[in-house]
Amino acid sequence: MILGAFAVVSLTTGLADDSFLSPAVPEDGRSALVIGGIGMGGLTGLFLPLILLGLVRGTEEKPRLRTAEALRKVLAVLVFDVYLLAVSVVVAQLGWVLPEGLTVLLSVFVIGFSWMPLALIPWERFGLTDVGARLGSRNGSDSNKPD
Repeated sequence: MILGAFAVVSLTTGLADDSFLSPAVPEDGRSALVIGGIGMGGLTGLFLPLILLGLVRGTEEKPRLRTAEALRKVLAVLVFDVYLLAVSVVVAQLGWVLPEGLTVLLSVFVIGFSWMPLALIPWERFGLTDVGARLGSRNGSDSNKPD
């Protein structure tokens, strides 16, 4: 997880410094991309090894993941990573009007709590009852009850 965070921080600072995104990211908003990179790398570094471990290891209570299910979970992690990158770029725009210290403070809260609206989505309407339970929404918490 830590290695993933370091790797994505390096990638997002490269986006802010040496890519097509560099003119769109102000100097005072560069830290928002770093904070978003920490979130993206930490999330990917945590879930990707767990998903891969679930492919090869299982018990009677929790069987191994099927390949299609594992690919769907990896895709979900990548979509959430893109979501965090988009939120980071939007928050970085605060660097045009706010000093760097205030931009850092706001970006920690905005990027850190940006997943909360996802917990309010009624995932069971889309056939994804497992998502609501993992995010801790009140609608998905019923799926953890024993039958």
